[in-house]
Amino acid sequence: MDKTDEADKTGKADEAAKIQLGAIGVWRHEDTGPGLAVELERLGYGTLWLGNVTDPDLAEAERLLDATETLVVATGIVNIWSNPADRVARSYRRIAERHADRFLLGIGAGHPEATKEFVRPYQALNDYLDVLDEAGVPVARRALAALGPRVLRLAADRTAAAHPYLVTPDHTRQAREILGTGPILAPEQKVVLETDRTRARAVGDGTLGFYLDLSNYLANLRRLGFDDTDFADGGSDRLFDALILHGDAARVAEGVRAHQEAGADHVALQLLHPADTDPSPGYRALAEALGLAG
Repeated sequence: MDKTDEADKTGKADEAAKIQLGAIGVWRHEDTGPGLAVELERLGYGTLWLGNVTDPDLAEAERLLDATETLVVATGIVNIWSNPADRVARSYRRIAERHADRFLLGIGAGHPEATKEFVRPYQALNDYLDVLDEAGVPVARRALAALGPRVLRLAADRTAAAHPYLVTPDHTRQAREILGTGPILAPEQKVVLETDRTRARAVGDGTLGFYLDLSNYLANLRRLGFDDTDFADGGSDRLFDALILHGDAARVAEGVRAHQEAGADHVALQLLHPADTDPSPGYRALAEALGLAG
């Protein structure tokens, strides 16, 4: 039996088993306290993505699920090199005993510049998924960070969802074609609530510049038509505008709709804001502009 058959047997093709992420979520790299999680739930966001998962016990995800009632919590991502699959699987089972319909286990290989063990990542992802299979982690409750065609196909074959990061609506359109109609497509989208580009770049440039030193993201951006002139000096205006939605909340909502029209089932918004500022007003403005039921 091949992996696709195994996935079907475990219920991936069962629409009733599909996790409900909602149309719009929030992606956060920073620690998220229970109070903010409750506020995001009240505002109508469907899913909170945890972007800096370094604990294979997944304690933060459990804490946020315990504090909320309807919000889905997703890991975006658990790095396969630093979080042993068997330990993560045990953590998943512990959490799923009480929150099976609200927890999505997202895994990924990260990038080679940060991981000395980064060797044969595609095979490593398959091996990691094998352990999750053996440990009984349902296909319908796991996602895969995916950019290129090969890993997108792996996400379709062995998980419920693909979670591309640092992408454009053009990538979303291409990813949907590769995935087909079944798997969930949940791209991350960076946002700065600032109408002046210079001020927007002052907020977003540090984040964007970090990714322009990482080969897997550069390779994906090249596939999307960007080149060395776009990557120089912290990124061109063209690149910034394509990757970081900026403007008022209504303008950002238009950019989110571009992903949806390109085939996204769910868009995870990463709101970038100056350090030591409260993001809550921004989340409220976006929820209103996006018509969330808060």
